[in-house]
Amino acid sequence: MLNILSVTETNLTADEARVLVPRSALDPDTVFEAARVLVDDVRRRGETALREHADRFDGGAPTSLRVQPAEFDAALATLDPSLRTAIDIAIDRVRRGSAAQVPASQRTEIAPGAVIEQNWVPVERVGLYVPGGKAVYPSSVIMNVVAAQAAGVESIALVSPPQRDHGGSVHPTILAVAAILGVDEVYAVGGAGAIGALAYGVPELGLRSVQVITGPGNMFVAAAKRAVSGVVGIDSEAGPTEIMIIADDSADPDFVAADLISQAEHDEAASAVLVTDSADFAAAVNERVAVRAAVATHAQRVAAALAGEQSRIIVVPNLDVALVISDAYGAEHLEIHTRNAADLAARVRHAGAIFVGSFTPVSLGDYLAGSNHVLPTHGHARHASALGAYTFLRPRQTVTYSESALREIGDAIVTFARAENLPAHGDAVTARLNR
Repeated sequence: MLNILSVTETNLTADEARVLVPRSALDPDTVFEAARVLVDDVRRRGETALREHADRFDGGAPTSLRVQPAEFDAALATLDPSLRTAIDIAIDRVRRGSAAQVPASQRTEIAPGAVIEQNWVPVERVGLYVPGGKAVYPSSVIMNVVAAQAAGVESIALVSPPQRDHGGSVHPTILAVAAILGVDEVYAVGGAGAIGALAYGVPELGLRSVQVITGPGNMFVAAAKRAVSGVVGIDSEAGPTEIMIIADDSADPDFVAADLISQAEHDEAASAVLVTDSADFAAAVNERVAVRAAVATHAQRVAAALAGEQSRIIVVPNLDVALVISDAYGAEHLEIHTRNAADLAARVRHAGAIFVGSFTPVSLGDYLAGSNHVLPTHGHARHASALGAYTFLRPRQTVTYSESALREIGDAIVTFARAENLPAHGDAVTARLNR
């Protein structure tokens, strides 16, 4: 069961609220230097380093690190038909959700003859990371690839750790989804080294460097993304998964318990937090958590996550305090099960994604809601957003002034230039106006 913390203070500051729920000790800071060394090793030694990393961390690499066409065909041929149907539904829904994220071009006439146009231009090439480890994530292929395609990205490279059970290649379900989406550049590389390969390229594999890297992974992947940030763009540093639920006594305790466990089954370091204004409801949820956790498929993993200091129930005096705690925490996933859930959701400032009402569980967003499930963790939702088409877009301004429009403000430009002791800036204007 979860530990219960009672809070009586009604005027919590954000800093006071933040310490109520410690984050998992698995912080990218703790492995940053090790990840940086692995990235640099790949930058310097390319394929040789990647193969050594595969032997060291993944049980060996395949003959070809780049997946060959026959492997895609075999993966498609063995894909379960019911899973194929679910994949097709997810692709359609995420494609529609992602298309809505592409901003329209804007044309602004500042003055007669003075026009600024803003267009959103996709990056040319991206690298997408799909994790391996305790589970296989075809949904992550969909979330990353579809968002990039919606933005208009022309070149996509996908990396995923080699799987010992599949001859050192990428998991066939991952390959099948990539093939369905038309992605044929896939590499059996994982961890920090894979991030280095995407950032710097590996010429002997034909792997060209990318401009943006996205996708979830373990703390080494998150730390490696931090190490290459600036060389390339990144989405965010994704760490262990998190769910926070705000609920009152109108909620169903079994629904809440099921949702807490749904995220706890990911990883022993996963965070599962309930914030409620009802002590009786907290006790009822804890009873249902105990029942469900005992029979969970990954019971040992769930028990470890729920027992960790990163998971708990917090009883607060009112839902205003719950909202303060939620915003201070900046959860990856925030569910709201209250009488006026939509109203409360509208007041949330910081969350990776918000799931409103009793029939909107996080697992809906993981697969088929049409939203994106690649979300900022570890409090990064306070300054970062979910993955979307916009992740792969850059706003580009185009400025066009006529002679008369420039003449109208020429003296003001010269005045600024003189004030900043950059007279040649002003000369560039007067050369045109005094000819």
